[in-house]
Amino acid sequence: MVNSTLSYFILEGYLHVGTLRYLYFMLTAVTYISIVLSNVLLVVVICVNRSLHEPMYLFLCSLFVNELYGSTGLFPFLLLHILSDSHTVSVPFCFLQIYCIFTYANVEFCNLCIMCYDRYVAICCPLQYNTRMSSNKAFIFIAVVWLYSFVKFLITLCLNIRLTLCGNRLNSLYCHNYLVVKLACSDTTVNNIYGLFGVVLTVLVPLLLILFSYMKILKVCFSGSKHMRQKAVSTCSPQLVSLLNFSFGCSFDIIQSRFDMSSVPTVLRMILSVYHVIIPPLLNPLMFGMQMSKLRNAWKCVLCCKMLAGRRDAL
Repeated sequence: MVNSTLSYFILEGYLHVGTLRYLYFMLTAVTYISIVLSNVLLVVVICVNRSLHEPMYLFLCSLFVNELYGSTGLFPFLLLHILSDSHTVSVPFCFLQIYCIFTYANVEFCNLCIMCYDRYVAICCPLQYNTRMSSNKAFIFIAVVWLYSFVKFLITLCLNIRLTLCGNRLNSLYCHNYLVVKLACSDTTVNNIYGLFGVVLTVLVPLLLILFSYMKILKVCFSGSKHMRQKAVSTCSPQLVSLLNFSFGCSFDIIQSRFDMSSVPTVLRMILSVYHVIIPPLLNPLMFGMQMSKLRNAWKCVLCCKMLAGRRDAL
């Protein structure tokens, strides 16, 4: 089967679980609703509260919007296929999902990298912070990250669409870029070279910046006062946990798509394959919303105002 006649892909990651599908559907739906509500709440809080219109919170707002974008690229698709007996997906929709999930991953990693740099400037160069990291510059950073991610993977998508495919079976719960490329029976040299270039530009360069930022922050913490250390830990620990959490999920997804993981139990393998699209959007709003006092006080205030307004209307 070649791509001149190929109209759909078959996803082989779904197991036949009988009536348990309804339980899995409910768990998945509750998870998605929790992600949407928590991320939307914090985006609204940051947007309406002028005291939160600072670079650090603007980067967080970008992070939460991206998590809504990435989870929406996966969850409705999962919910549909959990209840379905036929796990097929049209070629155009499959490429659209690949584009959504991989641009989400790119934006997430770059956004976390910029947040690390923001904390480096705030802790190591506090007197220069307002000059080097103003709100206008934060908007520019955010725009560049999103534009770069969309353009970069648009090129990847164009390179994939031109391939001649000699199969349509994907051993996954969703459409995966590398698994589609593996189905190609035409030359993939250009795809591989561009993919390697993309990894260096998207992973290696930001990783070096992250390592540099945290080395400088640690140096300042060890030489500074107790108050300085406490401030650094309170603002940097959520970012570091978020970065490690997301990196773990992406690493497993990359390893699974390129190496034989048949020794890993099927259920565990499938759960970990969607870890980077499920856990960070679920964990990050809770972690940042609870750990950062200014943001925590702001969303508590919004909720209290809504509750008081509801009681007033009831009376």
